[in-house]
Amino acid sequence: MVTVQNTFAGIQKLGRALMLPIAVMPLAALLLRLGQPDLLDIAFVAAAGDAIFSNLGLLFAVGVAIGFAKENHGAAGLAGAVGYFITIKAAVALVTVPPDVLEGLAGAARDLAVSQFKEKLVSRISVPAGILSGLIAGAMYNRCKDIKLPEYLAFFGGRRFVPIVTGFLCLGLALLFGLGWPYLTSGLDTASRSVVASGEVGLFAYGFLNRLLLVTGLHHILNNMAWFILGDFNGVTGDLQRFFAGDPSAGAFMAGFFPVMMFGLPAACLAMYRSARTENQRRVGGVLLSMALTSFLTGVTEPVEFAFMFLAPALYLVHAVLTGLSLVIMSLLDVKLGFGFSAGLFDYVINYSKSTNPILLLPVGVIYFLVYYVLFRIVISRWNLQTLGRESERTAPDFGLAVDAPSLAASAPAVVRSPTRGASYLRALGGADNVLEVEACATRLRLSLVDNARIDEAALKRLGVRGVIRPATGSAQIIIGPLADQVADEIQEAMRATDPSR
Repeated sequence: MVTVQNTFAGIQKLGRALMLPIAVMPLAALLLRLGQPDLLDIAFVAAAGDAIFSNLGLLFAVGVAIGFAKENHGAAGLAGAVGYFITIKAAVALVTVPPDVLEGLAGAARDLAVSQFKEKLVSRISVPAGILSGLIAGAMYNRCKDIKLPEYLAFFGGRRFVPIVTGFLCLGLALLFGLGWPYLTSGLDTASRSVVASGEVGLFAYGFLNRLLLVTGLHHILNNMAWFILGDFNGVTGDLQRFFAGDPSAGAFMAGFFPVMMFGLPAACLAMYRSARTENQRRVGGVLLSMALTSFLTGVTEPVEFAFMFLAPALYLVHAVLTGLSLVIMSLLDVKLGFGFSAGLFDYVINYSKSTNPILLLPVGVIYFLVYYVLFRIVISRWNLQTLGRESERTAPDFGLAVDAPSLAASAPAVVRSPTRGASYLRALGGADNVLEVEACATRLRLSLVDNARIDEAALKRLGVRGVIRPATGSAQIIIGPLADQVADEIQEAMRATDPSR
């Protein structure tokens, strides 16, 4: 049982670590698009954006290493970069170019063919190599950061040892990629062809699982496969990267999220507002409006989804089905849309001219708005779900009205930091002796605990928490909203105040 829990926690940590490099994608996409001839036509701006896309493997190596390491220490990021460089360069040195690529070539033409072949190979293995290098670096940091060496080697001990051991381990990774590249590329090609051949069935499965895995945070792993690895267009892999590289077939794994995020979930917010008690509508209206606008403009949907995920699991299952159907519908209409961050209005407008049949989003979106609104109104009323504004006075969050416990409700307006908030959270989590580790994802706290049964869920809800997930005895996730990172820092400060050694 403990082994299963540890494995699950490790996979969750990988999902969180992948978020760090993904966070730079909006900047890359924005610069790349703004610099294009059809927008501002500024070459150096486009080149700046392309620089990020061209070095995604390195970004993943550094970001995953830091995200996976305890304390998120920069030494792990340095080790990740070292490991990535060793993996890529050594792997390329081991590669033997197939004879058919060089057939009939000599001299400079032969050298050019070799260079182009190896450059394309690097682009194919860059992201997987970066992720694996980052994982090795993060794991070595956690294991070796306090290592003691003999006195004559003491300078290389502790954190300085991490890049060294990572480099040696990545030599093995280089052997794997360098000698096994024919099998690796063949496997990626087979997987890509299988996904494409599955057509709408594969798209539905991806959309359905994407939402279903959201509760665990493992959807990030699924997204990385679809957005950065599958498919190939002139050496560029992944649906997201291929879209920005100009692949006309790219965008199928992104287009279907736009109707849900821009229209469906805002309609769910409207339904929750209309379903609230009349005397509570003013109190919750601002919060729900903020949640709806966040989803519509940016495509950040977790605040809305966690507002009903635990109250009505069956309704959330329908939401997952509707997401899968949206990908199918957009594919059948031959709509190809892409985003640098998520499927919100900002990405839709910026990438409109690169898209295929983007105008069709509007009628599909209107239909999705109506479906979500009617569905949520019926389900909330019939089963008397305690959505925002329908809770009892005892359990209703105060949304920032209490001085010592300001609201952390998802997407609520900026809240003035309370000096007691971290301590309040720590008490609700069972005290400092129960919290082993606290980290933040985009909208949630990820906790390693002695015993998650000691969590005071009622106290957390009074602080504005929208949901508590207990995936295993020694772990928990607390759904807060965009302030999760700030709250994590405050909890860590409260822990250090209790025990300075932490």
